[in-house]
Amino acid sequence: MKRLGLILSILLLFVLAACTSEQDAVSEPEASNNETKETASKTQDETSQTSSDIPKEVQKPIKIAAIMQASLGTFSSQYVKGVEDQVEKFGGSVQVYNADNDLSKMATHLDTAINQNVDAILIDHGRADALEPGVKKAVEKGIPVVVFDSDINVPGVTVIDQDDYSLAWDTLKTLAQDLNGEGNIVYVWVGGFAPMERRNVIYEAFQERYPGIKEIAKFGTASANTALDTQTQMETILKQYPNKGDIDAVFAPWDEFAKGATRAIEQAGRDEINVYGIDMSDEDLQMMQKENSPWLSSAATDPAEVGRVQVRFAYQKIALEDTPDIFSLDPHLVKQSDLPEETISMDKLGEYVEGWGSSDAATSPWMEKLVEEANAK
Repeated sequence: MKRLGLILSILLLFVLAACTSEQDAVSEPEASNNETKETASKTQDETSQTSSDIPKEVQKPIKIAAIMQASLGTFSSQYVKGVEDQVEKFGGSVQVYNADNDLSKMATHLDTAINQNVDAILIDHGRADALEPGVKKAVEKGIPVVVFDSDINVPGVTVIDQDDYSLAWDTLKTLAQDLNGEGNIVYVWVGGFAPMERRNVIYEAFQERYPGIKEIAKFGTASANTALDTQTQMETILKQYPNKGDIDAVFAPWDEFAKGATRAIEQAGRDEINVYGIDMSDEDLQMMQKENSPWLSSAATDPAEVGRVQVRFAYQKIALEDTPDIFSLDPHLVKQSDLPEETISMDKLGEYVEGWGSSDAATSPWMEKLVEEANAK
C-alpha cells in the first residue's frame, strides 16, 4: 500500500513537472511577443518621427512659376490668392504669369519659367496642343509640373480639376427638380476651355434626360469683361422673350456668366426667372444673399483651396513623393436657401455648407513643420 502511494506521488511529480514545462513553453513566446510589440512600437514611433522630418529637397526657399491662361473674374483672383498664401506659408516665392487668354503667350511664359530653372511649375487652364511640348520639356529637365483644369496628359504630371461633370450635374439636377422637369431655359456657354467642354458634356446628357426642359436661347463670350458682356447679351434675350413665362431659368456654368445674367434679370424686373450657376466667390455670395435674388444655387469648389492643393502637390513632387496622375476635388452645392440672412464671405461658408474649404488633399506630415519653420524665420 505504501509502495502504491509512493508510485502515485512520483507520477504526480511528473505531471506537475510536465505542466510547469508547458506553462514555461507558453509563457516564453508571450514574452517574445511583448518584446516584438515593444520593438514594433519603437519602430513605428521612429518612422513617424522620420516622416515628419522636412525633406532636404524643400529645405531651401522654393521658386514656383504659376502660368494662367487668363485671370478673369473673382474665381481667378481667389485661386491666385490660394496659391500665393500656400507658397508663402511654406517659405517659398511664386511668380504669376497671365497670358490674357492667348495660348501662344502662355506657351512663351512656360518656356520662360523653364529657362529660369524654377523648382516647380503650376499651370492654370490652357490646352494640350499649345502647352504639351513645353510641359514635356520641363519634365525632361526635372521640373515638376502640376496642372489645373486642362486636357494636358504627360507622364509624371499631376492634373487636378474640380470634377466638372459633378459640378454641372449638381446644378442641372437642382434646376430640373425646381422646374418639375418642364420649362424653357437659356444656356450661357463658351467653348475653348477644358472645364467648359466637360460641363457641356453633362448639359447634353441633361437635355436627353429631361426632354420637357427646352433650350430657347444660347450665347456666351469670354472676355476681360465677361460679366458685363453677359449682362448686355441677356438684356437682348429678355427683350426677345418679353412675357413672363417665356423663360423659366438660366443655366450659367461659370460665375461670371451667372453674375451678368442675374443683373440683367434684376434690372428688367423679371423675378420669375431663376439662375443656376457654377463656381463661387465673395461677390457671388453677396449677390445670392441679396433680397429676392434670382440666383438660387451654384455648385462649386473653394477656388483658394484649389490653389493651395496645387501648391501642395508641387511640393510633394519636389520632395520626390508619389503623387497621382489625376485628382478631382469634391464639389459642393451652395443653395440660397441654406445661407443666413446676414451677408457672409467665403471664409464663413463652411459653417453653412458641409465640407467647404476643408480639403486635406496633398498633405504630408512634414508640411506642418515646414510652415512652423518658415514662420519662425
